[in-house]
Amino acid sequence: MTVVGPFGLSVRDQALEADVQTGLSAVEAGLLDATKSEVPFITEAAQHLVHAGGKRFRPLLVMLAAQFGDPHAPGVVPSAVVVELTHLATLYHDDVMDEADVRRGVPSANNRWDNSVAVLTGDFLFARASHVLADLGPEAVRIQAEAFERLVTGQILETAGPRDGRDPVEHYLDVLAGKTGSLIAVSCRFGALMAGADERVVDVLTQYGERLGVAFQLADDVLDIASDSHESGKTPGTDLREGIPTLPVLLLRAAAEAHGRPEDLELVALLDSDLADDARHAEALRLLRAHPALEQARRDTVRYAQEARALLAPLPDGYPKAALEELCDAVVHRAG
Repeated sequence: MTVVGPFGLSVRDQALEADVQTGLSAVEAGLLDATKSEVPFITEAAQHLVHAGGKRFRPLLVMLAAQFGDPHAPGVVPSAVVVELTHLATLYHDDVMDEADVRRGVPSANNRWDNSVAVLTGDFLFARASHVLADLGPEAVRIQAEAFERLVTGQILETAGPRDGRDPVEHYLDVLAGKTGSLIAVSCRFGALMAGADERVVDVLTQYGERLGVAFQLADDVLDIASDSHESGKTPGTDLREGIPTLPVLLLRAAAEAHGRPEDLELVALLDSDLADDARHAEALRLLRAHPALEQARRDTVRYAQEARALLAPLPDGYPKAALEELCDAVVHRAG
């Protein structure tokens, strides 16, 4: 048994292991090539998060989805480079919006340089992703454009907040489907499509990626509160301190509004206070870790992961399908 990819995914088949490892190595080389500029400073800024590492979750999904066709087809690796470049670009922009100091265990680009450099570097990465994408054909361009529209729409909806009368939790899940689910779904779609898989297989894998993407982000929500050492390299409670709504907090607010328990109302008031104060921030984390809302968020994470796993049922049994199922289990384990 060999461990590859994010979450320590175990691969028990030598051919699959070789394809995944070779593919991910080629993606890494492609990322470095795509982030080079004639201007040394741009190269440094663009490769800042590439060198910081990361799970390469989306490229891994491309490689696994490609196993249902020809995994060595010429479009597989470039499509994985496209989705990872797009993801990296959104991280630069997210860190500016969130005023984050750390990303993947290193200073965020906005912290190392400034907001303008971070935003423009993200734009540079989007441009390079488009350059790679152009060689994959008009259908790939359309698919990526639709996914990117959903991603940006999700970000805008998160910023705008739910409209009057809309359940904040439902609104948030829609936001996640756009912000995170869309690009992970495209990762699966590109892998299968570029490998020439059957149309029904492409559709199954796309739906799987959408559900898995939401589960992946919900697991991050849980980790932001529950973990002392955040797997993403971010400081625990970062979203909490910045007032960014996450599922446990939204569930707490819903419970406080529905039942009016004094302890819930007091915790909501604490969350609404200035959590830049370290003592308040630590107390808010302590209370949320003990609140039933965190366990409910874990259950919702499991539900989405189980839905993703169930969608794989029509696919042929084998190591690629087993690996995709294991990713569902790994996401649940992260939130456990």
